[in-house]
Amino acid sequence: MADGEYDKEQLRILRNAFKAFDHDGAGSIEHADVSSILEILGQKLEPPAVKALIKEVDKGTTGKLDFSQFCKLAARFIEVEEDVGALQNELKEAFRVYDKEGKGYLTVATLRGILHELDDKLSNQDLDMIIEEIDADGSGTVDFDEFMQVMTG
Repeated sequence: MADGEYDKEQLRILRNAFKAFDHDGAGSIEHADVSSILEILGQKLEPPAVKALIKEVDKGTTGKLDFSQFCKLAARFIEVEEDVGALQNELKEAFRVYDKEGKGYLTVATLRGILHELDDKLSNQDLDMIIEEIDADGSGTVDFDEFMQVMTG
């Protein structure tokens, strides 16, 4: 496996997951462990789906995967956060769109509307809790830093 195929964060996550199940340090993991590892990575797959994934990357009969095979199988399930700078620029642009008059802040009513657009399953109570947390001083406004905090969690 060429390390260049995966970004550093993906590789770190894959290595840690692999090492946790490579109990004897032999450089391989059991097929039986793949399901557990995928579950840790947030993917609960049915046994036939896991078997199909293993079959895709392992043509042998050892019952084990090496790190390269494991990466080919598991990398598709790891989402790495976007570049922070790019995300901040996107959020600045979104903030500017909603701050039509260029005041440098949004009203909590505007923020409530944005949050509701992003997730229409949020109840009024959920929205109140989010806004209360962000607008801790009760000013009724949200500046860019507070907006960034809401959007990036």
